[in-house]
Amino acid sequence: MTDQSNTPQPPEDRPPESGPRKAGPSLIERAAGTFDFRQHLRAPVLPPVPPAPAAPVTAPPATAAPMAEPVQPEVPAPEAAEPAPEAAEPAPAAPFAPEGAQVFVPASADAVPADPGTPAPFANPALEGIPSRQRFKKAPQPIDRRLLREQCLIEPEGQVSALLEEFRIVKRQLLLQAADSRAGRTARHGERILVCSAHPGEGKTFCAVNLALSIAAEKDNEVLLVDADFAKPSVLSTLGLPGGPGLMDALADPEVMVEECIIPTDIPGLSVLPAGNQTGSDTEYLASVRTRAILDRLTAQSPNRIVIFDSPPALAASPASELAMHVGQAVMVVRADVTGEAALRDAVGILSGCADIKLLLNGTRFSPTGRRFGTYYGYKE
Repeated sequence: MTDQSNTPQPPEDRPPESGPRKAGPSLIERAAGTFDFRQHLRAPVLPPVPPAPAAPVTAPPATAAPMAEPVQPEVPAPEAAEPAPEAAEPAPAAPFAPEGAQVFVPASADAVPADPGTPAPFANPALEGIPSRQRFKKAPQPIDRRLLREQCLIEPEGQVSALLEEFRIVKRQLLLQAADSRAGRTARHGERILVCSAHPGEGKTFCAVNLALSIAAEKDNEVLLVDADFAKPSVLSTLGLPGGPGLMDALADPEVMVEECIIPTDIPGLSVLPAGNQTGSDTEYLASVRTRAILDRLTAQSPNRIVIFDSPPALAASPASELAMHVGQAVMVVRADVTGEAALRDAVGILSGCADIKLLLNGTRFSPTGRRFGTYYGYKE
């Protein structure tokens, strides 16, 4: 009898299990579990790791120190009052100085300097920048008003006349040119004016004196009338002034100071410089370097000064041509119905050393435009 206890019996019919069937390991996985393949693999090479950045060092937060309690200062005991100082001796009086001299008194060490930006007491800001008129050491000489009336010249204290109005117009053009010259807008020496004519007897001295009297009435200017007609000077006799040394004496003699030759007058703003003694070398003296220096001193002494030269006739004496080189303006006096055209052209050519030459018609009897000055103020011709 056969033992069939260990004989496997065929499985009984079972119903199929529901759900997906689990897959077993693959052939490679089973081989990897049996054989060790890692010993045949190359070790991996890893890239270098950059160093980590250093952490910023931060200062520990400042802690506020505990506030100390205020200490009350000790109040010192009041000291005994010092005795009053004895009265100081009076300061010595300033030494006597002659008139016109300057006395310099040393300032005290304790003196407080004045503020330069503070204006002086009683200063008038409206007058700042306007130079004052020059003061002379000589006493003013009186001008004979009777001579002025007899010669039909302008009277400083007289009424407004047609003559005064005419020279007001003439001087205004000259003063404007002088102001432009001082400002550097035109040629130099515009404050020096030469009054000339072609021949004698055409009214150059008459016009020069009237022009000086008219400019003297200006509030911001003064005038120096120079008699430069060395052969026949006539300014002093026209004004009734005494004679004395003058321009030519200062040019010929270095010891003579031209400032001492100027004659101040009783008309405010008007002074006169005589011609002086005539020499045989008047033209040569006028062409010298000393003449330039002296004329520069005359204009530099007072910035608001106008210098008028009564020149000799251009066609009668040679000094006129030299004087024209030292001035910035020239006024050629032309007498109506007397001065010829040829003479006028020659005279203007002689004064060519001056860049600005003006013509002044003198002795007219009519006006083409019917213009008459002075009637508006009650003056009748």
